[in-house]
Amino acid sequence: MIEEINSESIGNVDDNQIKTALIGKTIEEHLNKELILNPQGIKVLSLFFIDSVSKYRTYDEDGNQSNGEYARIFEKEYERLIRKPKHVSLFGEVKDIEVNKSEVHNGYFSIDKKSKRSNSKDKFEYFKDTSGSTSADEDTYNLIMRDKEVLLSFDSKLRFIFSHSALKEGWDNHNVFQICALKNADAANQMRRRQEVGRGMRLCVNQNGIRQDFDAIGDEVHEINKLTVIASESYESFAKGLQSEIAATLKERPQKANIEFFVGKIITNEQGATLRITDDDA
Repeated sequence: MIEEINSESIGNVDDNQIKTALIGKTIEEHLNKELILNPQGIKVLSLFFIDSVSKYRTYDEDGNQSNGEYARIFEKEYERLIRKPKHVSLFGEVKDIEVNKSEVHNGYFSIDKKSKRSNSKDKFEYFKDTSGSTSADEDTYNLIMRDKEVLLSFDSKLRFIFSHSALKEGWDNHNVFQICALKNADAANQMRRRQEVGRGMRLCVNQNGIRQDFDAIGDEVHEINKLTVIASESYESFAKGLQSEIAATLKERPQKANIEFFVGKIITNEQGATLRITDDDA
């Protein structure tokens, strides 16, 4: 189920204010979802699609890392929101906030290095990706791309993931409940938007790796498996069109595996023989 939240620009609102609102709303939705799902053993993840790697992470000429614009906004908004009374139960001592806010977010980027011409007046710039250039990068890459069981464990503090080219990596995760589009709007690129939303269109799993579907939780599956997309108002027509298309596609599909659903189906038994399911079998 997709829930859409728009960011509306009123008057002369600059881009920084819009991005701050989008990031802040994503964090708030994330924390609200944790209040509901953490007690059920379900870890909540949020995914940010960014328009430039350097807006999240920068490096100087010696390779020293520092937060970019989006990371600074994130930590400021995160610290503000986790101090709200309704979210206190999710955290320990307030003194741990400084450490906590730097550990809950990270990014992985398929861009390796990008340099400007040597005769440029600007300083040489490069973006390290998480392909193993350093041990920290390698740990982040493995955690996000390979060790999904660890990432979905409460033992890992990482819950907010920033990415520039997750689509190229073919990355997805069962427990992405919020997707924030910080990229500049590109109404013509409907396929990219579909792929972005698709990163969160999965049935989530709990700490035991059990998929939260009808068999696990019954009718509550619709409320638990809800994806919230936080984006600018340009996403509105796309989101409504996508929801209408999904609804039309699923309209005739059975919602539960009842007796009628099984009758006539062909199965293979333990001896390798094929059988058609009868009314009594169903």
